[in-house]
Amino acid sequence: MAVRLRLQRKGKPKRPYYRVVAIDQRAKRDGKPIEILGQYDPIAENNKFKVNMERIHYWLGIGAKASETVAVLIKKNQTVEIKQ
Repeated sequence: MAVRLRLQRKGKPKRPYYRVVAIDQRAKRDGKPIEILGQYDPIAENNKFKVNMERIHYWLGIGAKASETVAVLIKKNQTVEIKQ
């Protein structure tokens, strides 16, 4: 099972927010995640990106790959080496 760290869409139409999740890469975008790692609100003024960096490090350490969007968000908010 290949694990990805990616965004899962939640919220209302035209008012999205996203969860950062660890999920099987074959699962649907809104499928059942293995673990919820944090949240991202693109519309909020401040505190847009909140994640548990310990768990991000754990998943990346055991071979999970981050999606392009999640990798960019992590890189902007914390200096973490991301393997693509």
